[in-house]
Amino acid sequence: MEHEWQRAPYVISTDKSRLDLAAIHGFLATVYWSPGLPRSILERAIEHSLVFGLYQEQEQAGFARVITDWSTMAYLCDVFILEPFQGQGLGVWLIETIVSHPDLQGLRRFMLATRDAHGLYGKVGFVPLNAPERWMEIWNPNVYAGTQGNDNGS
Repeated sequence: MEHEWQRAPYVISTDKSRLDLAAIHGFLATVYWSPGLPRSILERAIEHSLVFGLYQEQEQAGFARVITDWSTMAYLCDVFILEPFQGQGLGVWLIETIVSHPDLQGLRRFMLATRDAHGLYGKVGFVPLNAPERWMEIWNPNVYAGTQGNDNGS
């Protein structure tokens, strides 16, 4: 079931059919956390995520997605507000909307990773890891380097 929130002239929607994949891919393929992201990978990620599109009328203004099991944990990622729409409090509104989504209540853990937006996420309750020494990862920062030439999103 899709949800929608309005703050004129903006709308946040979980309706995947509204997403401007070209705009989202154009942004995500160039940022520090997903350089060279192939469009096919983005499409698959969106298919398996709870998405939040932020729009001014029909124009994509921002985006975020949540990976979740709907019961115990969620991971917030790919959050952005496009430059023409920044400085209006839309990032805080987007994050507040996400953490208050009815299907994301009662989770034991809601996580994210950020290099430079700790202040934004702190405004809605995110804090550093309680026990970072418990966490491990498999990190492959160049995972898209081998696929860039095969799928450039065009």
